[in-house]
Amino acid sequence: MHPTNMDPHSRLPALLAERSARRGHFVLASGRTSDLYIDARLTTMSPEGLALIGPLGLSTVREAFGAVDAVGGLTLGADPIAYAIAYASAGTPPLVRAFTVRKEAKAHGTGRQVEGPMRAGDRVVVVEDVITTGGSALRAVEVLRSQNVTVLGVLALVDREEGGREALERAGLRVHALARASEILPLLPPGVA
Repeated sequence: MHPTNMDPHSRLPALLAERSARRGHFVLASGRTSDLYIDARLTTMSPEGLALIGPLGLSTVREAFGAVDAVGGLTLGADPIAYAIAYASAGTPPLVRAFTVRKEAKAHGTGRQVEGPMRAGDRVVVVEDVITTGGSALRAVEVLRSQNVTVLGVLALVDREEGGREALERAGLRVHALARASEILPLLPPGVA
């Protein structure tokens, strides 16, 4: 079956396998080594990826977390996912706004660390492109909790299934992933290990 004829939950792993995942020997941002590398931006920044991720992410956020005011996470990986979800909500209100969490507060202007139309009292979901250890999502949660918002949980594009979900859950966060490494790996051609 051609990927465009599949349901969105099946199309996403296929698109990630085609565009973003590679076999080989890689050192990840977490410092761990892996035989699977996923550069999610090759999918999340493509027209097909945005068109798929926006509605799928929006429906997952609404089903998993209920009423949500805004979504976002640590720049740069979370940005296209959050923006796609916000855009998708324009066609199916209530609207969900997007925000970006900077790695550090700006040294100029207002000195903000969170950019975008997030407001005090918002119910927010942290977005992550790929969860390995959960560290990036936890950094975003820490910043957001200082902003007088309620963090409902984490939405990941991909769960690498290497303990990150469990670390986030131990921190009291609900975690939902749109795809898992175990769904992507079988779709990859054999490669260098």
